[in-house]
Amino acid sequence: MDADLSELWNMKKSYLCAFLPLLAVSPAPAADSIQTEKVPIVVETVATGLEHPWGVEVLPDGAYLVTERPGGMRIVKDGRMSAQFGELPGLVVGGQGGLLDVALANDFAQSGTIFVSYSQAGDGGAGTAIARAKLVRDGMSATLEDVDVIFSMPGKTRRGQHFGSRIMQDTDGSIYFSIGDRGDGDRAQDMFDHAGAILRINADGSIPDDNPYADGKAGKPELWSKGHRNPQGMDIDAKTGTLYAVEHGARGGDEINRPEPGKNYGWPEISYGRHYSGAKIGIGTEAEGFEQPIFYWDPSIAPGGMTVYRGEMFPEWDGDFLVAALKDQMLVRVKRGEDGTVTGAENMFPGQYGRIREVKTAPDGSLILLTDESDGAILRIRRQ
Repeated sequence: MDADLSELWNMKKSYLCAFLPLLAVSPAPAADSIQTEKVPIVVETVATGLEHPWGVEVLPDGAYLVTERPGGMRIVKDGRMSAQFGELPGLVVGGQGGLLDVALANDFAQSGTIFVSYSQAGDGGAGTAIARAKLVRDGMSATLEDVDVIFSMPGKTRRGQHFGSRIMQDTDGSIYFSIGDRGDGDRAQDMFDHAGAILRINADGSIPDDNPYADGKAGKPELWSKGHRNPQGMDIDAKTGTLYAVEHGARGGDEINRPEPGKNYGWPEISYGRHYSGAKIGIGTEAEGFEQPIFYWDPSIAPGGMTVYRGEMFPEWDGDFLVAALKDQMLVRVKRGEDGTVTGAENMFPGQYGRIREVKTAPDGSLILLTDESDGAILRIRRQ
């Protein structure tokens, strides 16, 4: 089920040029002790008062860089929260669109470079865009400098759903990012459309020579894989270098996939779910030329972000997928054996913290979660 299906699309044609200069302070951290299948954990509330937070990164000094979907970023550190900052060209807010993910460049400690995904206004409506910028901080104050849009999706529409969009930078410097089908399933099977795809570009927006359609003859040169409905979670396994993505199904059929170059993951020709009406989707659950998911949910959990756990704090979870769930308001540990095959799933603290939008492994091995609420929170999971 889509995370924000009930939200109405209210397209704004003008640029969002300013953000509220609000300085917020989080309350003293609260903590809950929870026994999971393998290990006791503590869930700490790091900060509250965020408006629908979407993406988060841990900065080298331990501060959190957080995006809020209605527009703007914040720095959170030591119980303090910065004013909003981060004007982006043409950012438009409505439906599932707005300011979405943020990722630190591999050389962030030296360059201050970040990558941001958002919905951008243009001819015909809005589409997903990727910008590169330099984060400049002075204590708790921050700005973005040298903002450069390195990808802007053509084929913009007024539909308010399925923008994607997570961003990952690989060790070679290339950027992976996801775009949903924008509410039109047929676009996911059009090789000359960026919708319904995982895409790959260089950090300056150019096309990697080894992309499967780099010459543009059989498909858009930015395409990596196609046939995705709405991938809102993505991670690269730090041990194997393998790219994984999790995407929303309709009524059932949420999937974890391993996107590989030039491969097609089937939407909307095959699916393990059904339309919201109950009608069958496509031609069934499998067909020649389409890849099978590594794992799927039926009924849907409405997955948000995901991480492949390789931290030191929870060796019991090594190699497992940790997936945020919006509709079912929980964190799911998808268990994997030594050969990487899925062996089961553990649903952790369902309903206790609201809609979980994102999960990320922090440098110390703890987990950072965001709750997708009007009074959203940053949560930290550590070992008890």
